[in-house]
Amino acid sequence: MASEKLLADLKKGVIAPCYLLYGEEEYLITETLQQIIDLIIPPNDRDFGLFYLDGENTDIDSLIEYILTPSLLGGRKVVVVRNTTIFQSSENLADLVQKIRDNIDDNSSKAAKYFLTFLKLAGFSLEDLRQNGWRRISDGQWSKVVAGDAGDDREKWLPRILEICSNLGIVEVSAIDKMERLETIFQNGLPSGNCLIFTAEAVDKRRKIYKMIAQQGIVLNFSIAKGEAAQKEVLQRQIQKLLERYKKKLSPAAWVGLGKKTGFELRRSIMEMEKLIFFVGDRPVIEEGDVEEVVGKTREDSIFDLTTALSEKNQLAALHALKALLDQGLHHLMILTMIVREIRFLLHAKILINTGKLPKFNSSMEYGWFSKNIHPALSELSATQELPKDFLTGKHPFVVFNALRNCGRFSYPVLIDYLDDLLEIDRGFKSSARDPQLLLENFLIKACAKA
Repeated sequence: MASEKLLADLKKGVIAPCYLLYGEEEYLITETLQQIIDLIIPPNDRDFGLFYLDGENTDIDSLIEYILTPSLLGGRKVVVVRNTTIFQSSENLADLVQKIRDNIDDNSSKAAKYFLTFLKLAGFSLEDLRQNGWRRISDGQWSKVVAGDAGDDREKWLPRILEICSNLGIVEVSAIDKMERLETIFQNGLPSGNCLIFTAEAVDKRRKIYKMIAQQGIVLNFSIAKGEAAQKEVLQRQIQKLLERYKKKLSPAAWVGLGKKTGFELRRSIMEMEKLIFFVGDRPVIEEGDVEEVVGKTREDSIFDLTTALSEKNQLAALHALKALLDQGLHHLMILTMIVREIRFLLHAKILINTGKLPKFNSSMEYGWFSKNIHPALSELSATQELPKDFLTGKHPFVVFNALRNCGRFSYPVLIDYLDDLLEIDRGFKSSARDPQLLLENFLIKACAKA
């Protein structure tokens, strides 16, 4: 089923008990997931009827409990399990090993997540592999477990990924999943009113759990389009939707210029287009000069990516952006300053909301709505209150917009604690021999951890 047909059915009130969105196109999965949520559960019901689980860290028992428990206040209950690995099998092990190799240098945290999935599917124990325990695995044993991978280079990456797991504080892999019980639940049917949504990067279609989802629910594949022409077509459709939402147009020259800078890669192109839309302001057309002005400022992009990932609690993206900044030669004290600035803005946003003088809004508000409803109220508040010179209200409206949208992910005491942590990191930079990158990574892992 195509996503357009799925959304059309939802608008008619046809809701399946479960959905699986899988593939490498993370942007399309995230967009479709949000569209499904918007159509099946009203914003006012989400506090007690919408639950998000991290599929890489949630055990089967917890998932079953969420599935079987009805909504606290009645009505529909939606459980979203992001990045689940339950649809993978040992047939995916060689692919997982390659993904570990591909990410170990540029995105160590992501490589560690792939490694944990690998251990779970292969039946290896993290503790058994540590302290050179991995050396006890013979070539024959490796080839038997990881079909399709000779393992002749595992001495290069296995010790490194074990060290990365140790640095990230990963202690042990979850116990063996109780898949049979979960399969029985799907066989008998989910409780009335409950809806389960999975997202996954990869699946094994031969697994019983996959076949049950495909039979009883809806499965959508978001694999990367093959060939440059197909990739451009997918990107054009998504950019057109984005432009129509904000009543903008993109000149042909700007489209060509964007492609030269992004390689027509979907996720990056969409992120750059969002920046361009806010950059041009009230102008209806995005021109080639706008692309030249905004896209391709590598260091600025990485700073934007880091602060955005931090405020959105996206751990992997935050660590990736930090590494990009350090690779570009940006001093660790400057990066620390940027992080402190973002935490302060989130704190300021909490203070503004707590005044009770802003119109009610939710985190999914669009920039146009913010400009018409929230920003005038902020201007009035600034005129009547004595606020510090560097307070959030004096910043660019888009900065204020993002801070208000994202501050709900953090409590006031937690943000205060983060400022204390950052002060200690600053002292650590100046008074100890500890690795600045490690100090910053540890903070980002803590600040971006899901509650």
